[in-house]
Amino acid sequence: MTHKIFFLIGLGFFLVGQILLAQGNEFVYSQKPIDFAHWFLLVGSVFLIPQVVFFPKSIFSSIGIPISLVGIACIIGMCVLDFIWWSFPTEEARMAFTNHISQVPSIWKPFISIGPSSKIFNLGLLILSLNDFKKEKIGVAIIFIATLILWHIIPLPFRLVFGYSLTLIGYSIIFLRKSNKKITHSTRSP
Repeated sequence: MTHKIFFLIGLGFFLVGQILLAQGNEFVYSQKPIDFAHWFLLVGSVFLIPQVVFFPKSIFSSIGIPISLVGIACIIGMCVLDFIWWSFPTEEARMAFTNHISQVPSIWKPFISIGPSSKIFNLGLLILSLNDFKKEKIGVAIIFIATLILWHIIPLPFRLVFGYSLTLIGYSIIFLRKSNKKITHSTRSP
């Protein structure tokens, strides 16, 4: 159960990071003494790892675990680069850094093109939720809708905030209902 709690806390941190990012670049660059938005994303991503690797052995886990871990790695790399952008005192310095790393595909593609879009990350989370489809259809359906929002298939303003809110709700339903069923079942046993 501890892994699941950390996972939900991680999604909560991820959501707070997205709420802060939704305030715009000027807000993010003015955060002091640290870039709180990206620290929330980084810590949230790390909190997800114990549960991601702890999902039950299944075909969904065999596919979803590596995809989720690659997505988490991309997000962590993106956060590191965003810390560097945040550290520059002027927009000109940020643009010079951007022009430099955009010419390096081994950095730009995985950590800027893939990391922020989170398509790999969200695909992994969706696939992992399918482990509970038979018992928690509502939670899985909410995560599916969240993925459609996060992938721009369902267009919404503040899509990252809405998408991660729904992802957190979906996994909360899956994990909390599952643990409540176990508790109820164990109290009925002689």
